[in-house]
Amino acid sequence: MVRHLAPNPLEMARRRHQRRHGDGAMVMVGDQVDVDGRVLRYAVSDNDAGGSQIWAVNLHGYFSGGAMYWRESALLAERFGWRVVNPSLPGFGGSDPLPWGEISMASLARVVERLLDHLGAGPVVVLGHSMGGAVAVEFASRRPERTLGIIYRDGVATPAWKDRRGLIPSLLSPVLPDIAPVADIIAAIVLDVPDLFVGRILSTVTSMLPDVRANMRTLATTAPIGSMLLTVDLRNEVRQLRAVGLPVLAEWGCFDRVATARAAEEFAALAGTKVQWLPGGHSWMLARPQGQSDVLAHLPSGSAFVRQVEARRARLDAARRELPLAN
Repeated sequence: MVRHLAPNPLEMARRRHQRRHGDGAMVMVGDQVDVDGRVLRYAVSDNDAGGSQIWAVNLHGYFSGGAMYWRESALLAERFGWRVVNPSLPGFGGSDPLPWGEISMASLARVVERLLDHLGAGPVVVLGHSMGGAVAVEFASRRPERTLGIIYRDGVATPAWKDRRGLIPSLLSPVLPDIAPVADIIAAIVLDVPDLFVGRILSTVTSMLPDVRANMRTLATTAPIGSMLLTVDLRNEVRQLRAVGLPVLAEWGCFDRVATARAAEEFAALAGTKVQWLPGGHSWMLARPQGQSDVLAHLPSGSAFVRQVEARRARLDAARRELPLAN
């Protein structure tokens, strides 16, 4: 059951702030719905053009939320005409958490699908960053007919990102083998923080603070999701996407210490694609919200992906139009 709820006052305040100070003319409209008795917060770009429009869903990383990516999504909507949805996945950004017994990649992907059902969204381009990359792979492998393509960004869907090397694992592995990789991941996150303050520092901090505050309050309920990420292995699902010919654009920050180059190479080999390396660390798109639009507009890999998405959209539309004739 999906029940529409009144807009959250904090998110409506963000909308007013973006109208006055946003990076682009497009507005991300905050709202929330009740999905199976739990509140799910989201935003959607204010550019409804009817059935001719391409939809996109922008899935955030761990300890983030949809609001952190609003600047990026507004620019994508303005530049390409896509209608972009930014959910805050269960337990993050003020959305209610899943019960511990229901935490899984499949559950997170189902929540995304329910939100898209609520919005009446057609097949979507799925952007997934870090944890969101794993959710994107899960969603697309389950519902390829609802997926136009995946933009996989510094993701953790395949196990190589947990293969930690360097000083911390070398020192801790002999005495604390279970703690060593976690300690190295935490250190990598800390070292990645300065990259967030490249560019428009005030805008970046402003976009991040509301979700950070919300996530601090729900840290105990999202910790099991962090534990789940350490066991996720979606290699078969990535191979499945390659088998069905789904367009995939793999993007990675050159200085990513969280999901390292080994993870990028592993994913690219499984997906049958190349990695598009970009300046920045694990969360390059938060500090450089225009970066994703620039990739799609100006780089050969991005332009090719957009063409593939448009071609897939045309094929899916044609198949739907022919379906009644087949019956």
